[in-house]
Order: sequence, then C-alpha cells, then structure tokens
Amino acid sequence: MKAASSTASPLPRIAVSIGDPAGVGAEITLKALADAELRARAQWIIIGDHAALEAASAGYRERLHPHVHVLRAGALAPEAVVRFGELSAEYGGAAVEYVRRATLMCLSGEADAMVTAPLNKEAVTLSGISFTGHTEYIAELCGATESRMLLASEKLATVHVSTHIALEEACRLDRARIVRTIQLGADAVALLLGRAPRIGVAGLNPHAGEHNLFGRQDSETIAPAVEEARALGFDCSGPHSPDTIFIRGVRGEFDLIVAMYHDQGHIPMKLIDFDRTVNISLGIPIIRTSVDHGTAFDIAGQGNADASNMQSAMRLAAKMAAGRLARGAQKGS
Repeated sequence: MKAASSTASPLPRIAVSIGDPAGVGAEITLKALADAELRARAQWIIIGDHAALEAASAGYRERLHPHVHVLRAGALAPEAVVRFGELSAEYGGAAVEYVRRATLMCLSGEADAMVTAPLNKEAVTLSGISFTGHTEYIAELCGATESRMLLASEKLATVHVSTHIALEEACRLDRARIVRTIQLGADAVALLLGRAPRIGVAGLNPHAGEHNLFGRQDSETIAPAVEEARALGFDCSGPHSPDTIFIRGVRGEFDLIVAMYHDQGHIPMKLIDFDRTVNISLGIPIIRTSVDHGTAFDIAGQGNADASNMQSAMRLAAKMAAGRLARGAQKGS
C-alpha cells in the first residue's frame, strides 16, 4: 500500500515497548534501531529494563545513538537473569508495564506515537492481569469505548470487525459495529493513501451465504451494513465471498478489506506479506503500531530474530506521527 508523503519536522518522539523479556522483542528493537535511516526518522524512546536489553545484546548501551534513549521501567531487577523462552508471570507483568508506560507517555504528550514488540498473553494472565490483547488493553487505558485492529502492508489493508473473542461469539454479528468498522478503517487508510479507499466487505459464511443456503448473516446483517455505509459516502461493496476477496484486493480491486473475525483477516494478510504487515490500533486517541508476530520463544536469545517487521512498524509509526505533527502545525499557523 503506497503511503502518502508527510513532512517530518520536528522529529516525532516514538515510545517503543520491548514486549516479553523472554521473547525476541528486545532483540528486534535494538536490531531495528541499528538502521541509520530508520533512526533518523524520530527520537526513539525504548521502554524496558536493563536486564532484558543486556540479555538481548550485551553492551547495548555503548552502541546507542543520540536519537535513541532508554526509559527503564523498573519491572525487573537490574541484576536479573533473563531466561529466554520461559513462560513467566514476572515477564508477563513486565511486558504489560512497558505497554502501560508507553501509552501514558502518548496520552500525556511525552511521546507522539508508540510501537509495541510482542508479548505473551498467557504470561500476562499468569501475572494476574485480565488481558485479551494489546489493542483492547491500550483502548482501556485511553478510556476508549471501542477499538479495532487494522493490518496494513504495501499491498493491502484489512480491518477486523472482531478480534480476540471466541469464533462462536464473533459470528453474532452486529450491523452498527460493521458500519463503524468500515468508517474507522476507511478514515485510517485514507490517511495512508491520501484519498478515499475502495473497500470490499467480506461475508461471514462460505460464498457469502450463497443466497441464504449457508446462513443468513450475510443477507440480513452484512448487506444492510454495507448499504448504510454507502449511504454515508463510503466507497464499499459486499458482502463478497471470503475465499476470493483477498486475491481481488491484491490485484487492485480494493484498497481495504473488512474481515468479520480475527483469522479471516489475519491468515491471508500474513500469507500476502508477513514481513511487512503492520498492526495499527484504531478507535483510540493515540498512534500505536505493532509487529504482526509473536514472541518467538523458540528462537529467543539466539540472535537470529528478523527485525524487518519491527522496522516496518516503526517506520509507519514515525510517518503517522510526523503527519499528525505537520497537521497540528498547519492548524496553529
């Protein structure tokens, strides 16, 4: 997906939470910031703990650039020994604390955007914190009553009507929620494209219900939602058969796909462009992007983690933050 250009003056301040200390988050953060071109895009603030960063890259402080700062969260003791690949309540709690600090920095104006490295939901739950995902947790901290997940790459973008809920519950569609999802997705992608996106809405059932042969949700809930969104001025159509809508998007028919549930959108997006697909939170007052992969416990601590997805998330956060700063400057002039 081609992004609209933006002016990056002054440099935005981006908070980066390093995720679960036992995963690859600290490693990919430091690797990403070794790229001079990326470093120059923002003032970067790494939020984590010395023990996790040192374990990921011994002597990391000696290689930090003036554009890169570390805010130590104090969730781990400085002398702690990080055990890579271990599911731990301590590490889960630390990861959430990093996210909390980054979010509060954005809300207070100390940061212009945030990027999140992966954490482990089970580890967070072990720490005693009720947690279903980054997006929902950040929305709660922001006091937002709704949130959505947008996956964006150079090739296509997908916004989800629902994410981290049971599939049975996700199938209980709500017309108003679908319309709002179309609106949130369209507004975000318009910022990236510099124009209104062409939107394809996926059906829920095989072949979008095949004239009610395979379920009635498509005709009774999704189709009326699409018509309502069209009446509001959005360039959208559907419901389209879920098994063909993504290839139609890749071939240029749509800029944005509206998926009805988590895996309907995640599976094709990860197949289309796993390394460069970025997770963007919608419906919240701050800019937040994230990698679209997990903690990779199986390779953590080996120095082999690929930082390309993290770099994509950081570049997009910097671009969006710079654009917001530029618009603010224009309004103030």
